[in-house]
Amino acid sequence: MPLPKIPTKPATLLSQQDYPKAEKGKAVKPIMTLVEAPPAETADAPRARARTEEKLPQSRARSAKPKALDSSVIKSGASRTADKLGVPKLFVLDTNVLMHDPTSLFRFEEHDVYLPMMTLEELDNNKKGMSEVARNARQVSRSLDALIAGVEEHAIEEGIPLAKLGNKDAKGRLFFQTRLQNGALPEGLPIGKADNQILGVVRALEEQHPERPIVLVSKDINMRIKARAMGLPAEEYFNDHVLEDTDLLYSGITQLPDDFWHKHAKGMESWQENKHGTGYTFYRVTGPAVPSLLVNQFVFHEPNNGEAPFYGQVRQINGKTAVLQTLRDYTHGKNGVWGITARNREQNFALNLLMNPECDFVTLLGQAGTGKTLLALAAGLAQVLETKLYNEIIVTRVTVPVGEDIGFLPGTEEEKMSPWMGAFDDNLEVLNKSDSDAGEWGRAATQDLIRSRIKIKSLNFMRGRTFVNKFLIIDEAQNLTPKQMKTLVTRAGPGTKIVCLGNIAQIDTPYLTEGSSGLTYVVDRFKGWSHSGHVTLARGERSRLADHASEVL
Repeated sequence: MPLPKIPTKPATLLSQQDYPKAEKGKAVKPIMTLVEAPPAETADAPRARARTEEKLPQSRARSAKPKALDSSVIKSGASRTADKLGVPKLFVLDTNVLMHDPTSLFRFEEHDVYLPMMTLEELDNNKKGMSEVARNARQVSRSLDALIAGVEEHAIEEGIPLAKLGNKDAKGRLFFQTRLQNGALPEGLPIGKADNQILGVVRALEEQHPERPIVLVSKDINMRIKARAMGLPAEEYFNDHVLEDTDLLYSGITQLPDDFWHKHAKGMESWQENKHGTGYTFYRVTGPAVPSLLVNQFVFHEPNNGEAPFYGQVRQINGKTAVLQTLRDYTHGKNGVWGITARNREQNFALNLLMNPECDFVTLLGQAGTGKTLLALAAGLAQVLETKLYNEIIVTRVTVPVGEDIGFLPGTEEEKMSPWMGAFDDNLEVLNKSDSDAGEWGRAATQDLIRSRIKIKSLNFMRGRTFVNKFLIIDEAQNLTPKQMKTLVTRAGPGTKIVCLGNIAQIDTPYLTEGSSGLTYVVDRFKGWSHSGHVTLARGERSRLADHASEVL
């Protein structure tokens, strides 16, 4: 069937006055008025739009936010002005930007990059050691060496093309500080401090190039505050941000509209299949709500008229046709996993992912007490010791202390990691108490067997390893950078399942935010893949005290 023609006239909208009241039994044709196209946006339009958005209800404002970063919030005034005029900017990079993302040199598109001498000096001071920061500093130094190789000394002042190493998106040039800049700083600021010297370079560049927009880029909040206080434009490096608003983060769950079955029941097919010893019902539906769904996303419909609720998972999507599969009910005692049953809807969804051998990568988000660790550990034990789907459970996490560090820890790798694994010890106690018939000797034997199948590993020794038929649990994954997360996930060999647990509201790693966390990164990148799944756990089930504390504190 041919497509309809593209409309040539603007849409007609009716004002309130165009709806005359009709007499009983008579139809009245409304008066149609053409609405002119909106005028071009002026300089005051963003402010007017911002005032309009402030009046919107909170729910509408959230749903109206685009996924892209809002430049009016993050960018400085100089950047916004340069964007309107189409003028390339000169970005002065702070050292922490390069040490946070070694590829940041090539992330500024058509704009130029300027490196003060103090930035190079701080890179040199941080290049020694085996930490992530030291490795990033060395990688930046190698990139700079490759860029500057073969360039004549007099050509450095003219700028080095950043596309020289094959980065086609980087169309700008790289400038180094080749002479002493005398930028006047406010009295009282210590001249010897590195941050103040970089601020002085920014001030001097503004005086030398008044026609060019100069912007300082730093991950340091205090550095940006000092720059703004001095009247210098400063921004955060936000190229690594996955999302601006974490409310837009994929939750893995969606509620079907009340009229879903009425709109999608036409031509619906259903059949039953037996998978992994459990019977499932499948529905093939077609309708307007299908394109908004994702593969492995959970859907639910809880009618208010007393009908049975529907809980399902999207298995396939083809245009406006989707295949929905019913779930195994883990809230029932007969389907308990290592003696654990789901206490709410989201935990039931999570256990369906954790116990599905076709799902290789699972991410669970949720605040404290939602049961992330307990569910993952129970599913791991059931599949290692009962069904023998995996050989052993490997547990790892980032060793970032909440308070002051207590110093070096004695013993082997596992003994050093044991203080960080208190959460798993607590959950193992809960799982062991579930077997009350075995007695004290039986529980001790079970605990020894469990301990022999659980290995605790440090992140520091993960590079180069390959895990085959392992159940890998990454705890506190919100403290991982996207690069560290990639290093861990790529360790998976054949038959390995990776489970990432975390709460993006509790990030302890410096320079990481909710939008740039490695956990946010993988949730956004893996959504819709047929062998991965994600669930955001909502309700706390630890205790009434913990739930109340999470709400009021």
